[in-house]
Amino acid sequence: MRRGVSKGVTIGVIVVVILVVAAALLMMQGPTPTETKTAPPATTPKPVTTPKTKTTTKVEKPIDKIVIGFTTSLKGKYTHQGQRALYGIQAMVKWINEKKGGLNVGGKKYFIEIKYYDDESSSQRVPELYSKLIKEDKVNFLIAPYSSGLTKAAAPIAEQNKIVMVSHGGASDSIFQQGYKYVVQTLSPASTYLKSVVDLIAEKDPNAKIALIYENTAFAATVAKGAKEEAQKKGLQIVYEKPYEKAATEFGSIINEAMAAGADVLIGGGHFVDGVALVQQAWELGWKLKAIGILVAPALPEFKEQLGDATNGVMYPSQWEPTVKYTPEVAKKLGIEWCGPTNEEFIRIYKEVSGGQEPNYHAAEAAAAVLHLAKAIEVAGSIDSKAVREAFNKVDILTFFGRLKIDPKTGLQIGHSMVVVQWQAGEKKIVYPASAAEAEPIYPAKNWYER
Repeated sequence: MRRGVSKGVTIGVIVVVILVVAAALLMMQGPTPTETKTAPPATTPKPVTTPKTKTTTKVEKPIDKIVIGFTTSLKGKYTHQGQRALYGIQAMVKWINEKKGGLNVGGKKYFIEIKYYDDESSSQRVPELYSKLIKEDKVNFLIAPYSSGLTKAAAPIAEQNKIVMVSHGGASDSIFQQGYKYVVQTLSPASTYLKSVVDLIAEKDPNAKIALIYENTAFAATVAKGAKEEAQKKGLQIVYEKPYEKAATEFGSIINEAMAAGADVLIGGGHFVDGVALVQQAWELGWKLKAIGILVAPALPEFKEQLGDATNGVMYPSQWEPTVKYTPEVAKKLGIEWCGPTNEEFIRIYKEVSGGQEPNYHAAEAAAAVLHLAKAIEVAGSIDSKAVREAFNKVDILTFFGRLKIDPKTGLQIGHSMVVVQWQAGEKKIVYPASAAEAEPIYPAKNWYER
């Protein structure tokens, strides 16, 4: 009995010793890894992908980043313009990060990242989303949404938080009459949009009778006011004027009234959907027009797809066209600095990010807004918003988009000029001014007037 107990005790002692030694060995090896379940030693780790909302470039050592936040319209009324604006921003960020090698800010290198949300073309969503970008996402700078209405909704948020916001699609002059200190403009202001169209008509036909039919929104109303003032200055007669409700798509009664007034030139519009409907119904009702100058809609390829032959003869003011080629040589003649990619470079990179699409001016002005901001950051040598806003006052550059220079007091764009484009035989041609024209304007528009 004693021998059995002694043997049992001996075995127990041996077991205890083994356990103690094992524990000691484990302690020497350190804690058990917590990632072995998701990353077995024999498995090659999967690469980390960059989120869709950010644009980065792989580098060998860490580089500081500047985060630019914005909303864009991927649903709703401004979907056409919003998607192209997004591609334009992505293209310019790609050029800055990969071709330029980032931004040199006070001796430090920065790459740009972007953070964006879909505002669904709703001014009600914009304040909340811009507040989120500032307070939660901690962005350094802002790009405004597309359209004057949405930009007006975003501007107070940027101003309250003292963060620079650059407008690429908010052309209404009134945005820059509110005393904002942190909002600046890259595109030409609305008051000048149709000025060149009116000037062309005045040169071709001093006896033209104009119908001014436009969307009753801040943007379109400001454009119409500028066109009316220019027409009066040139001695042209406006025989009919009518604002229509936002999002309207039925224009039969308005067109009949304008025809009864004897109008032979149509000027106006607003955005894409209403612009297409206005021109389409004018065509279907047989309105004999010498000229049609419509905002926004004719710039998009979908305009031609929906209207077919009625497209020919229609003109529109454009912030930019691929065939308006500004170059470093032109900058030298003007005595100002060239900045950014050439037209060819921008178009090539845009096609890369958009899956082969051709850029229009909505894309170009959004890309130019990023370039405009990037230049101001480098001039400031700082990512402090106040310093960057002050630096904008010193920026006077020529880019693929044209000249960029703001009024220091208001932030309004004063350097950039519009061109007039006309659809001719299914193609877009710059027809005015003569210095930028690639074709003579067709006036009167035969397919509209001689029918």
